[in-house]
Amino acid sequence: MKSIIIALILVFILPLGFAMAIEEPSYKLVEQNDRYEIRYYEERIVVQTKNANENSGFRRLFNYISGQNNGSQKIAMTAPVTQSNDIMQFYLPSNFDTTNTPIPLDKNVELSKVDEGYYAVIRYSGRSSNSNFLSHSNTLQNELLTNDINILSKPIKATYNGPFTPGFMRRNEAMFLVEWKN
Repeated sequence: MKSIIIALILVFILPLGFAMAIEEPSYKLVEQNDRYEIRYYEERIVVQTKNANENSGFRRLFNYISGQNNGSQKIAMTAPVTQSNDIMQFYLPSNFDTTNTPIPLDKNVELSKVDEGYYAVIRYSGRSSNSNFLSHSNTLQNELLTNDINILSKPIKATYNGPFTPGFMRRNEAMFLVEWKN
């Protein structure tokens, strides 16, 4: 019985604690309805890799934050990990800017800046599979088109939890950069 309780704690409670300790980009909630949110994000620094499958892309970026950079600096993991087209990105913690961010050693990893902007976002749980993401991004796209909101980007998949978090506890989002008149 004791081992069952310990196993339940490891599976259900620990992932919550790790998720709460991870920095996320701050945003201003501009509008919300029962289907989606409109958020305003300020400019932020990312590290990204192109033309890689999910596993190799993640590994490249993880190696960068684990010290494979010109300062051998370890950088805290943040959430979400985003993917759009063939690009995977990690947001860097808010204490980094263009003057103090270490340069990647891997030629397939680069620093970039995501400009400020308005994003339409729909949240969902479960695995971050392509089919789950496409279903939710299509729903969001249809909602935006119905509401005459101009979409400025391809869909962006945002994943907030690690692979060992149970599906029903996972937070995923589908996002679009949108034109928004405040």
